[in-house]
Amino acid sequence: MPELPEVETVRRTLIELVAGRTIERVTVTLPRIIQRPAEPEQFADMLAGRRIETVERRGKFLRIVLDELVLVSHLRMEGRYGLYKSDEPVEKHTHVIFHFTDGTELRYKDVRQFGTMHIFLPGEEFQYPPLNKLGIEPLDGVFTPESLRSALGRRTTKIKPLLLNQQYIVGLGNIYVDEALFAAGIHPERTADTLKKDEWIRLHTAIVETLGRAVEAGGSSIKSYVNGQGEMGLFQYSLQVYGREQEPCRRCGSVISKSVVGGRGTHVCIQCQPLGKSRSTAARKASSGVLPAVREEGRKGKQTANPVRKHFGNL
Repeated sequence: MPELPEVETVRRTLIELVAGRTIERVTVTLPRIIQRPAEPEQFADMLAGRRIETVERRGKFLRIVLDELVLVSHLRMEGRYGLYKSDEPVEKHTHVIFHFTDGTELRYKDVRQFGTMHIFLPGEEFQYPPLNKLGIEPLDGVFTPESLRSALGRRTTKIKPLLLNQQYIVGLGNIYVDEALFAAGIHPERTADTLKKDEWIRLHTAIVETLGRAVEAGGSSIKSYVNGQGEMGLFQYSLQVYGREQEPCRRCGSVISKSVVGGRGTHVCIQCQPLGKSRSTAARKASSGVLPAVREEGRKGKQTANPVRKHFGNL
């Protein structure tokens, strides 16, 4: 699945390719990709005559900003965009075509057919799925060691699944979580509440620097990823652990191992990322006879208690 660097690269490419073009009509051949509005015919009708102003990103989602509308697009596993002339043959697995008034077409191709598209009025996209519950942008100024620690630091879950959870930090997927944890010297099975202040600082730095270098390299073309101009990313040639199981660590020479953490294939150098014997705060309290607050409360018996708008009428 494209992660933040790949989606950011697609965003930059699409701005060059389609910003300023006007949509004449839209063809949809796989209706389930269109999630909002309910009918593909409504989708096409709403976009006809609209001008693409710019393309922005939120996490792993593209925000194609038009006059009076916003199209939110998720590429999922293998979705990709490309600009073509209208007389060029349409490739297999092309499911949505935006026909422009200048005779060019923006075509959306998706072999796995998992991609999604939603249309919103400007500003509404942040109030509804799929953007309404996303976490901090790791390349924004609000992302600091303190905000990272505040979001995750008290949790007794393993650090890797937490970093993959888009409700906390957006844009990170399997590739860049493995790479950032290696750069920070943190084992992916460490629980978040065992990390010390200096480790949070190292992890924050590793996330920002890893993503930044990947964006500059155009992302990682591990499988089928290419940008909107059909170009591969180059960051895969700089990967330190991901996809390198049984190869020597470039830092210490130990063999890179692969295991499953949080249901995901995970690459680690156990020499550079020692697991150690640290235990979570909850585990230490349990072993000392101190129950977590929620269990203590349970023992005490406490309980915790515009014209275009017409198209959204039945959503």
